Amino acid sequence: MFSNEIIASFNELETSLYNYISQNGDKVAYMRIRELADETHVSTATILRFCRKVNCEGFSEFKIKLKMYLKESKTTVIKSSQHSLVEFFERTLKGDLEEKIRIAANLVNKAENVIFIGIGSSGILAEYGARYFSSLGKFSMYIKDPHFPIHSKLRTNSVTIALSVSGETNFTITHLHQLKQEGSKIISITNNKISTIAKISDHNISYYVSEEFIEEANITTQVPVVYILESMAREIYQLNQ
Repeated sequence: MFSNEIIASFNELETSLYNYISQNGDKVAYMRIRELADETHVSTATILRFCRKVNCEGFSEFKIKLKMYLKESKTTVIKSSQHSLVEFFERTLKGDLEEKIRIAANLVNKAENVIFIGIGSSGILAEYGARYFSSLGKFSMYIKDPHFPIHSKLRTNSVTIALSVSGETNFTITHLHQLKQEGSKIISITNNKISTIAKISDHNISYYVSEEFIEEANITTQVPVVYILESMAREIYQLNQ
């Protein structure tokens, strides 16, 4: 209900009102304007001005929107981990995933340098992937800074493995452009193949599971990514035996 721009426009009294509503939403949704004024020690005029700033004609409209917001927040349902796994296996493993993993493994195996990139939960898995690949004999590194200096030796015959659920992360796209300009081959692991990151990659592996969010947090399962990374690393290890 409250964007960053709206919150920034609040004065001191409106900010104290916002803080109270944020912590007592269930209670405020059923209060009268005078009751809220007494609880927060502000005037009814301040409350009405607050309502107008959040695009409501009056307190009654504000309460309706607040009730709807609270209802949406409470009805967020996340799928079980078993459901996510079944979805991954049914949608992906019946296709050509294993072949795509083999192609990626061959590309990585031929490269002299392997770089992992990603941000957020994808960044954590990129770091894990670099460690897992290195443990199985293919030295890899995780770079999280797009301005990290790339030595000339790393630019020769290198492969970058980019991780992104949406495939639209600006940070990762910017990073990929820079690495691509340096001559690195790009392998991306994304949730679908029509994303920007997938399109600018030399090779894409998509895993197709339903994306899930709680408010603005992306909680889409990362189990498919772990499976793909470990399968690639093991395939590379077998190629070198």
